[in-house]
Amino acid sequence: MNRTMTFTKTQTLAGYTLAPLDGMRSLALVAGFSLLIALSARVSISLMPLTPVPITGQTFAVLLAGALLGSRLGALTALAYLAEGAAGLPFFHAGNSGLNYLVTATTAGYLLSYPLAAFVTGWLAEQGWDKRFATAVAAMSLGSAIILLSGWAWMSRFMPATVALQKGVLPFLIGDAAKIALAAVALPSGWALLRRKQND
Repeated sequence: MNRTMTFTKTQTLAGYTLAPLDGMRSLALVAGFSLLIALSARVSISLMPLTPVPITGQTFAVLLAGALLGSRLGALTALAYLAEGAAGLPFFHAGNSGLNYLVTATTAGYLLSYPLAAFVTGWLAEQGWDKRFATAVAAMSLGSAIILLSGWAWMSRFMPATVALQKGVLPFLIGDAAKIALAAVALPSGWALLRRKQND
């Protein structure tokens, strides 16, 4: 028997489709999505000499984890990813790893912002922002802004703030807009498919 398609206010797409999310399922999701973020770091396009910051799929994976898993599991996923890389697994860009990388790399600010970005995006998804295109764009944009501003602030420790803006923010606005649009289409589409399936 098909269950009635009703959503609670705090349900995310993964939370609904995989309910009930017990401890083991939650742990599996955190582990799986942390590996997805690590794999997305391998998808890299260098923009040297314009900027030392490459284009990767990490930000998309982080924001998607937040939107799909919700605030708590999304943030835990990002923290797990950082812990795995800090522990020595080659999960950061270009196979980098170690706690020292998170302290000394000019691009570490982006990485350190991931838990907060995933939490905020996930919290907004829990408020239903992932169910419509316009609000999904807003949720993903806010998460992206957190990552870019954190990266800019961190890079400003190593160079003038205006130079950090030119190297750490401006080159990525168009690419981030494309990622946001992709996610903003995918999330409401996922809910629509669930509704259609339940109505069949």
